[in-house]
Amino acid sequence: MTIKPLADRVVIQMTESEETTKSGIVLPGSAQEKPQVAVVTAVGPGGVVDGKEIVMEVKVGDKVLISQYAGTKVKLDGVENIIVRQSDILAIVE
Repeated sequence: MTIKPLADRVVIQMTESEETTKSGIVLPGSAQEKPQVAVVTAVGPGGVVDGKEIVMEVKVGDKVLISQYAGTKVKLDGVENIIVRQSDILAIVE
């Protein structure tokens, strides 16, 4: 199955966080920061949302920085995805 987002929504997958620090210290899961970098896996068509024309500026494969608590988690075929609005994406990471 695939997820096809509607309007200004984007489907992302979070990247895995580092489990060791640069100095070699292993961090337990509870001490790790929640990663905010994700990869875009699907993009909605944009269009008119709440009376405003929305042009989608991200594309599949982009690495993006998102708000910490943004989106709705959806688990499909054992893979956790997050559906966010384009406005919840803070930046594209190059």
